[in-house]
Amino acid sequence: MQKIRIFVVGNSLVDIDSLPLRILPELRKKMPSVDFVEFDPTEEFPVKDPIILDTVINAETVSIFTDINKIELQSICSLHDFDLGYNLKLLKKLGQIKSVKIIGVPPNIEEAVAVEEICKILLRN
Repeated sequence: MQKIRIFVVGNSLVDIDSLPLRILPELRKKMPSVDFVEFDPTEEFPVKDPIILDTVINAETVSIFTDINKIELQSICSLHDFDLGYNLKLLKKLGQIKSVKIIGVPPNIEEAVAVEEICKILLRN
């Protein structure tokens, strides 16, 4: 059986966006059957149906998001503002991805709680 691959995105230099990367070692330890891959969201996904672990700013709990159209986009002034949301919408429009699952974690959740909730979600799905 092939391992589930989850693309982990975030920015280790920005505290509010670094939680997925900070909990990555613990997730790998608790879920060895899952292939957690650090990923630059501006790159092309190597699969048509990616599963992504990312920070979701206004989330209150760890949740799964599947509707790309509900991703709120900010105004972009330069390519530095081209984030995961823009990339997913563009890849979908170009037919490079069919669907997406985003496991969204709130930025201020305790690390241990985030790991526990993510593991529960993965075991259910």
